[in-house]
Amino acid sequence: MNDFEGEIAVRLAREVVEAEAKGKETGHVDVPGSFQEKRGVFVTLHTYPANRLRGCIGFPEPIFSLASALVQAAQHACHDPRFPDLGEDELDRIIVEVSILTPPQAVEVFDPRELPKVVQIGVDGLIVERGPCRGLLLPQVALEWNWDAEEFLGQTCVKAGMSPDMWMDERTRFYTFQAEVFSEDTPGGKVSRKEMGGCR
Repeated sequence: MNDFEGEIAVRLAREVVEAEAKGKETGHVDVPGSFQEKRGVFVTLHTYPANRLRGCIGFPEPIFSLASALVQAAQHACHDPRFPDLGEDELDRIIVEVSILTPPQAVEVFDPRELPKVVQIGVDGLIVERGPCRGLLLPQVALEWNWDAEEFLGQTCVKAGMSPDMWMDERTRFYTFQAEVFSEDTPGGKVSRKEMGGCR
């Protein structure tokens, strides 16, 4: 995505969030042709200026067009079950962030203890699966919490409802993906690409 497309994605998400919080229907979506490509996407809401998570919902797999995935993710982010529904009075106190994902790729290692060596902090997001348990953390989360690769793996397991040491069990499956992240600097303000500065 170029920066112009990233800004359009965030503006669209903001428009949908505002309509949803006001109990209105989302109107016609006018976006570039590139938004018809199927992409995974997450919409994250943060409080401003405290920068606390207020909602985060999305689709890790490219099953919808980017335009459709953005609209649905933005609507659902207003009703993240971890939080009360977003109210209209909060709209000028939230930041809208959009993460556009690459398709998940299975991580293949001979020994699970090798996993921290292949996970790139600030580059990779993680999906974990074991039986009915599944969890996902976006790449920027590890940076925001200053986690190393082991902690990132463990916290992804926790997100899936497992104990943090389950990443060392050979029956636990991991997938990595990357994300281009665009965010408002202030509520409804300038949109910038988040440079995450990945490292191992």
